[in-house]
Amino acid sequence: MSASRRWFNELLKKTTTRTTKFQSQSSEYQGDGSAGMRLVRACALFGAGISGFLSFATIASAADETEHGLECPHYPWPHNGILSSYDHASIRRGHQVYQQVCASCHSMSLISYRDLVGVAYTEEEVKALASEIEVVDGPNDEGEMFTRPGKPSDRFPQPYANEQAARFANGGAYPPDLSLITKARHNGQNYVFSLLTGYRNPPAGVSIRDGLHYNPYFPGGAIAMPKMLIDGAIEYEDGTPATEAQMGKDVVSFLSWAAEPEMEERKLMGFKWIFVLSLALLQAAYYRRLKWSVLKSRKLILDVVN
Repeated sequence: MSASRRWFNELLKKTTTRTTKFQSQSSEYQGDGSAGMRLVRACALFGAGISGFLSFATIASAADETEHGLECPHYPWPHNGILSSYDHASIRRGHQVYQQVCASCHSMSLISYRDLVGVAYTEEEVKALASEIEVVDGPNDEGEMFTRPGKPSDRFPQPYANEQAARFANGGAYPPDLSLITKARHNGQNYVFSLLTGYRNPPAGVSIRDGLHYNPYFPGGAIAMPKMLIDGAIEYEDGTPATEAQMGKDVVSFLSWAAEPEMEERKLMGFKWIFVLSLALLQAAYYRRLKWSVLKSRKLILDVVN
């Protein structure tokens, strides 16, 4: 009886030990599973945060482009360098583009015909250009206004009598004056070129009301001015092919000169001043090293006789 009892107790101990080991292993497995779930949840939350941030950045960028227009690319304009000057042949072609394409809507009230002398035309050519317009002048001796042929001192003619007439003719939009347009707009030269050559069909989901045209570089994307630069729209005097890009480059060169006609003179004056100041610096260094240093290092010995 005692032997059977001992056998039963040993069997009970073995069973209890196995049960304890199984429970500990199960708890370890459960702990590993909960740690893995926490890692998966953390990765999911991190991915959701990154996706939300990228979505917000995309929406903000799209909203900024819609409000301010698409960022313009930077073009290598030949007159932007420190040692560079205007391409005067391009300025002449650009004036032709302005005269035949832009002048019907846009004014250049700060430019006179005589400003073109020595820049794009000779004095005789400027006189011939100015004489093609009629200017209201006066009063005469009888107190009446009269018309006369234009003179080189006259400003470029205004396409409209006043702002109200300009808005009425352009569906409420007011064509800006182009005298300082490359300075009046951010990234001026690149903006004007991109605007003139950037007309596109509106993308899917974008509707443009009647009378407006889609241009991603214009703030809001809808502009009243239609596409004006079309291949072969004009014929250059020098035989240059009048492509859209060529006309855009030439008219931007002309507008850049109109906004900053003193650029070449300013650069030349700057180099003159640099040369003069360099000579003055060398002279000052010479006198300091060979003249003033001698005087500065001189010692006076006073012999006092009692």
